Amino acid sequence: MKQECRNIILLSTADWDNPFWTNKQHVAVDLAKRGNKILYIDSLGLRSPGLNKKDFTRIIKRIIKAIKPPRQVSDNIWVWSPITLPWNNYKLVRQFNRIFLKLAITFWSKKLSLLNPWLWTYNPLTTEFIDLKKYNKVIYHCVDEIKAQPGMPVNILERAEKDLVSGADIVFVTAPNLLISRKKLNDNTYYFSNVADFNHFSKAMKADTLVPTDLLEIKGPILGFIGAVSSYKVNFELLIYIAEQRPEWNIVIIGQVGEGDPSTDVAKLESMSNIYILGPRPYKDLPCYLKGFDVALLPNNINEYTDNMFPMKFFEYLAAGKPVVSVELKAIMEFEGIVKIGKNKELFLEAIEETLQGKVANLEDRISLASKYTYESRSNKMLNMIK
Repeated sequence: MKQECRNIILLSTADWDNPFWTNKQHVAVDLAKRGNKILYIDSLGLRSPGLNKKDFTRIIKRIIKAIKPPRQVSDNIWVWSPITLPWNNYKLVRQFNRIFLKLAITFWSKKLSLLNPWLWTYNPLTTEFIDLKKYNKVIYHCVDEIKAQPGMPVNILERAEKDLVSGADIVFVTAPNLLISRKKLNDNTYYFSNVADFNHFSKAMKADTLVPTDLLEIKGPILGFIGAVSSYKVNFELLIYIAEQRPEWNIVIIGQVGEGDPSTDVAKLESMSNIYILGPRPYKDLPCYLKGFDVALLPNNINEYTDNMFPMKFFEYLAAGKPVVSVELKAIMEFEGIVKIGKNKELFLEAIEETLQGKVANLEDRISLASKYTYESRSNKMLNMIK
């Protein structure tokens, strides 16, 4: 049965050009592959900018993008980077943003022939910017507890997200805790964990995939982490403890420092001779780096934010064939037979030692699990539910 193609306004909380793709970009790509036309709207800036180089640079880049029309990045996907005022804790600012976005989205929707569109949103402030009644269907894809991130306008977020959850036709969440809280407001709320681009990350197991030179130069076991290097997400003290207890091991960190929290300070990590902060790497190269890992780590803090998230890297690590050691994240406890869980720093260290000794779930089981959690399979289920 041929699927009916739709026009979709996708309101993201991540810029399309961010080197570390998240649900937003992957979902847009998968929907577009099915023939749907997508206007992907870059992040509107939920957090007020700080007086730092990173935020200043981002503002300059956004201003340059904002004077340009939506650009087509692939078949059926156009990306637009509007500039809105980020001080959303002020009512006047929200009113300005609402009027501007309403006019601009209407204009570009007509220009791109995106008539009678769905709204697929990740932004908890959506109702402050957009009138939900103007859309054929409203899908809220809740992938994080955004209010738990540093610098967020919590009171406004809580009120606006309640309106969004209540007003959406359907709500998808990516963590069990998110299901509990959002389902209280909308019975049409469903849990689908984060998934992975299996075909991409499984390249790590191919013979012709080469480990990058900067990893080959590191001698000894490599414990790797890929993701946002932010102090509210990553347990820096845990990493330092491991580095101190096992100086013969090497910890490699790949990701943007300060993503979501510009105040992040990695000086202590950098002081350790066996911790290597490589910075961000292109998405296409991540399987190459994963191939060089002996163990893949999820060394997160346990807090309100991580209690309400499902780590995207989990299935990406497994798709690459890597054994995973994690802290006690609620969302992945159901997979305890595949991933080793370290409930404190001593047990985390012990789990790594056992993994290096080969005491892990076998490769076939890791790959089999990852192959069931793909964007294509999840989108099939979501679209069937929307229908």
